[in-house]
Amino acid sequence: MRDYLDLEQFPIDRPDCDAYAALVSRCQGDLAAGGMFNLDEFLRVEHAQAEAVAHTPKMDSESFNHARDHNVYFLKSVPGLADDHPALQRFETSNNTLCSDQLQGSIVQQIYDWPPLQAFIAQVMGKDVLYPMADPLAAFNVMRYQDGQALNWHFDRSEFTVTLLLQAPKEGGVFEYRTDLRSADDPNYDGVAALLSGNDPQMQQMNVAPGTLNVFRGVNTPHRVTPVVGDRARMIAVLTYYEQPGAMFTPTEQRGFYGRTADAK
Repeated sequence: MRDYLDLEQFPIDRPDCDAYAALVSRCQGDLAAGGMFNLDEFLRVEHAQAEAVAHTPKMDSESFNHARDHNVYFLKSVPGLADDHPALQRFETSNNTLCSDQLQGSIVQQIYDWPPLQAFIAQVMGKDVLYPMADPLAAFNVMRYQDGQALNWHFDRSEFTVTLLLQAPKEGGVFEYRTDLRSADDPNYDGVAALLSGNDPQMQQMNVAPGTLNVFRGVNTPHRVTPVVGDRARMIAVLTYYEQPGAMFTPTEQRGFYGRTADAK
């Protein structure tokens, strides 16, 4: 992995060294303060770009165009909220996705399956252990956003999300987020409505360099990617881990996200 990853700056393969402990501490501090942490250019930039180029032909010919109309919760309705509540404002999302079974042998797969990365993320997140998904479609994906495509406002269902930026667009494609807008005890519907209407001064933006690994608590932090502008796409890998082994999406979830089920390519 040393050919691909900057393990001098980020020594996650050496858990017994002082630099590893310092990195864990720094990431935990960033997580507590802002709901996320970054490992800037963790994947060397030239390899990130090469990975984006390598996946482009398959993205053009085999990817699933995931286009949907949704609210921030990805739910048809929310108990206790009127259907016209401003927290249920609807948006359009569009991207193209390659699934795990279409990315076999890729650098993304090698990084996803690498035990030191799983152990590092688990330690930062305060988990005993994290496991790769058993789902042959959902475990790791590469998503592409071309001119006009965007990922609109939403909360994640999982506690945290791990992404690896492969290619940045020339314009647009900005990651916007609002840290800890809700909690398990307080859904803060009025706060959600304020954010969606553009009236939350705590909304932040983040642009990162290709190769950057980002981990954020998306279950409490709503986020979006603004529309891409221009002829260079935004391409990003999403790596999904669980605290229990054997995690799978249901066939309904697979079809909704990927247009097919695992047994029907």
